[in-house]
Amino acid sequence: MQTCQENVNDCIETRTVDNQQTKQGLTCHLLTASLIGAFGSSFLYGYNLSVVNAPSVYIKNFCNESWIRHFGTAIEVKSLTLLWSVIVSICAIGGLFGACIVTPLLKYLGRKGTLLLNNGFAIIAALLMSLSETADSFEMLIVGRFVIGVNGGISLSALPMYLGEISQKQIRGSLGQIMAIFICVGVFTGQVLGLPEILGKESSWPLMFGLNAVPALVQLAVLPFLPESPRYLLFEKNDVSKARKAFQVFHGKEDVTEELEEVLAEKKVQSQIQLVSVLELLQKKSARWQVITVVVIMACYQLCGLNAIWFYTNSIFKEAGISKDRIPYITLSTGGIEIVASVISCLTIERLGRKFLLIGGFSLMSFFFGLLTVSLNLQDKIYWMSYVSVFSILGVIASFCIGPGGIPFVLTSEMFDQSCRSSAFMIGGTVMWLSNFLVGLLFPFIQSGLEAFCFLLFAAFCVLGSLYLCLVLPETKNKTFAQIYQSFAKINKVPKRETRKMPEVENELEQSLPMTPLGNMMKDKANRDSNLV
Repeated sequence: MQTCQENVNDCIETRTVDNQQTKQGLTCHLLTASLIGAFGSSFLYGYNLSVVNAPSVYIKNFCNESWIRHFGTAIEVKSLTLLWSVIVSICAIGGLFGACIVTPLLKYLGRKGTLLLNNGFAIIAALLMSLSETADSFEMLIVGRFVIGVNGGISLSALPMYLGEISQKQIRGSLGQIMAIFICVGVFTGQVLGLPEILGKESSWPLMFGLNAVPALVQLAVLPFLPESPRYLLFEKNDVSKARKAFQVFHGKEDVTEELEEVLAEKKVQSQIQLVSVLELLQKKSARWQVITVVVIMACYQLCGLNAIWFYTNSIFKEAGISKDRIPYITLSTGGIEIVASVISCLTIERLGRKFLLIGGFSLMSFFFGLLTVSLNLQDKIYWMSYVSVFSILGVIASFCIGPGGIPFVLTSEMFDQSCRSSAFMIGGTVMWLSNFLVGLLFPFIQSGLEAFCFLLFAAFCVLGSLYLCLVLPETKNKTFAQIYQSFAKINKVPKRETRKMPEVENELEQSLPMTPLGNMMKDKANRDSNLV
């Protein structure tokens, strides 16, 4: 009797150790995939947000001189302003195009294959932009900005999907936030390289654009040695053997029965469902509120006013008494704040949850926007209000990066099952890039009409987004994709999927794969489980 009890205790201890190892989650291959994937994808998105700011004067001079050589007359001031606006905003149009073509790429090339192909767009864009001055063609600069936008539109859909599908549920949010960290690192890198002492000079601005090729080449060199998404291999390639090996590599253990059971059980439920198109997803009742949620969070991601903050930063720092020569260096503090806040979000997302950080981030942004509006209107009367304005700017940036900066991409990956996920990213990407374009187009008019009160408009978007998320969004941390679906079933007014016990799934899988190592593994696991009962 004592021996039997000791055996039971040994089995319980073994299972406890296995569970602890599973919860640790992060392995060398997972870390490599997230770092290399983010460096070759989201880093480029952030870098190209800031890289055009420092050399703007030199680029405008180049466009003017190139126009004279092409057409024999100087370009008008209004036309030059329009041309510069096209150079800056064409990136958003490229992003919209990239978001529209990502679904078929993800289907036929896979997650890893799409990321690898996307590096080609980055390299082509780098060549076009860096050689535009040599070729005396501002048109090449415009085309290059469009192509790098296509790269961003694809990467911001493919990367979070890849990271979400290769990670364990306990670390899925943290791994997804690495993408947001690298966006901030990209912005900061663009700010640093734009300093006059480095590359922010008339002779070296093409090199700043040419550096887009470096992260793409690094990703091309490393990513082929990592496996494809195991969920993609199981669902769309029906390759259990490669999926098992991918799980083993990413999760760092031999026994991946539990992971395979989860995915195969979901696959069995969806066995009669083909890959859902965008139109079908919009009409699908069981995904109605997931789609609405993606539209809301992606719209708020752009309409929350962070881009407007960058417009005001230099003038507010100047009003605070900072000399013009020192402003570029002080601006680096905003990039540093972004990185620190993103790291904090990455470390806390699995404890505090996605919902708390999103609502908290938007709520804090609305508070700091209100404070900024007050300080901007009073800083001519009260001298220390200019410092409150600086504090408010840093508060808005930190609040954005703690929550809204990266979590929308994580949620888009989590809220949809395998058949709908790629179409969901296409919808979310389309909304995000359209909102980006509209903000760039309309903000100058809003700012001229409302002046400092324009920030109250952004505060309103943040408040509305917070209220919606508070009422609708369920918490998704530590949940499987199937459990997240069940969380939305009530609000979608559809019946919950039948939840089958794990032994039933194991028995079905053993019957379907009786002679394979996978079947033997599951059979051994079932026997161990039965000994514990």
